[in-house]
Amino acid sequence: MAESHIDLGVVTAPSGVLVLGMASWIDHWPQLGGTLSERARASASIGGGHVHDWMCEMVAVRAAGDRPLTVRAGTAKSPLDGGPTIATLEIDLGIPWVRTAGNEPIILGDLPVDRCGMVLGDALALDSWTGDGHPSTDGLADVTYWGAHAEAAHRQFGGELIPGRGNQVRGWLDLPLDDAKSLGDALGDWTGDEQGRGVMVAVDEHNDFHSFNRASRTHPLLIGAIEVADCPVLGINWDSGDHSMRHRGERPFGQVYPVTLQPDRTGRTTMRWTIPPYAPGHDGPE
Repeated sequence: MAESHIDLGVVTAPSGVLVLGMASWIDHWPQLGGTLSERARASASIGGGHVHDWMCEMVAVRAAGDRPLTVRAGTAKSPLDGGPTIATLEIDLGIPWVRTAGNEPIILGDLPVDRCGMVLGDALALDSWTGDGHPSTDGLADVTYWGAHAEAAHRQFGGELIPGRGNQVRGWLDLPLDDAKSLGDALGDWTGDEQGRGVMVAVDEHNDFHSFNRASRTHPLLIGAIEVADCPVLGINWDSGDHSMRHRGERPFGQVYPVTLQPDRTGRTTMRWTIPPYAPGHDGPE
């Protein structure tokens, strides 16, 4: 299957350690006995590798700490709608390649595609990551609503179409937290017909997890560029339908994909995550 390539931007790793990990669990590492950066640094000190504890997974590697690190994606057609989806993720680590016999790739391990997305960034910065459910870090929140009675709700409550969410999701961005909660309660209590049916409502407090999801909505590959602890970080999302067809079940069902180190054309080291093409009949659990 032919690939095309897209530049996704840059990340930095001032700590000298870069992490690709599951967004669902980035902020759970301290509960398992050691911060993310401590576990990542230990892995990177022996050449890098896969770190897995309970539901938390990441790959950690050494990277140049004094320059931006370019990130690119090779894409292939999604089996869901034919749109682009990630086939390879390549990160220039900014350090010289240590030659192996025949320049064969060095296998670091494998990772599943987290249904909540992946995070790529500096290990120390990610110690500050605020995950799903974390209270608002700036006192603001977003309110959205959708469903069969959304048009009727719009006539009563208002709300703008939310970029990247199609023509069905309306709401308000960057509201003071108390106002957002009050509005969310009002929408939740509202009924649009005599059967008492209303709309689906979400009140998303501003944290890093929500910020990367919000930033990814309008990107063709659902990439969300944000800053965490003053470091540029990339969040990598997947369309929920594409994830269901290709990646559901994740590690318990063997849906994991190799992460390697290999040389680029200039003799520097690249980290590469390779997701094989969709194969009907091999797309997850029945």
